[in-house]
Amino acid sequence: MEEFIVTVDGPAGSGKSTIAKIVAAKYGLTYLDTGAMYRMIALYALENNVNLEDEKSVEAMLENTKLDIVGNKFFLNGKDVSEEIRTPEVSGIVSPVAAIKAVRVKLVELQREISKGKKTILDGRDIGTVVFPNAQVKIFLVASPEERARRRLNEYKEKGIEADFESVITSIKERDHIDSTRKESPLMKADDAVEIDSSVMTIEEVVQAISECIDRKVK
Repeated sequence: MEEFIVTVDGPAGSGKSTIAKIVAAKYGLTYLDTGAMYRMIALYALENNVNLEDEKSVEAMLENTKLDIVGNKFFLNGKDVSEEIRTPEVSGIVSPVAAIKAVRVKLVELQREISKGKKTILDGRDIGTVVFPNAQVKIFLVASPEERARRRLNEYKEKGIEADFESVITSIKERDHIDSTRKESPLMKADDAVEIDSSVMTIEEVVQAISECIDRKVK
């Protein structure tokens, strides 16, 4: 099978995962949620009180974590943690974890290995700039902090997680700052990426915009 890569980068809450899943189903692509991979590492660090500033502790953490993705389920060392990785506690620590070079090196290697030789769509922060700089289609999905906070708050409510708008938007803005200013693979738009602002767009409209990018490249 000829490798075909679609990357969807953007800040937290911009709708990357939702959109990527729909596009994957539409075109028969393998979907890889790279953000969930970082969340699994963050969950392990949280549950095991890992000192993220200690290099040996981080190395030991990476040696002791086995990640697996089966359909829409995420497994950390054999345990289904699909719900646990979406909590506010994990959201609060995932950006610092993702900024660690050793963590990024391991997961980038894993993302490339999983996608090798496949038709894949991946979403994250540095997929189009670092993981697959030669991807055939690159999307940079954005939305206002207020809209992203509303979306994240609705997600929490659906799962029965208590949170308020102010704390959620503060967390999002903090993640934006950490993600865009970190030394290792900062969040940034690739020069050849198509930027789509989903703030006032429906899911269907965003999917259509991305579909047009894919169709042009396929033809």
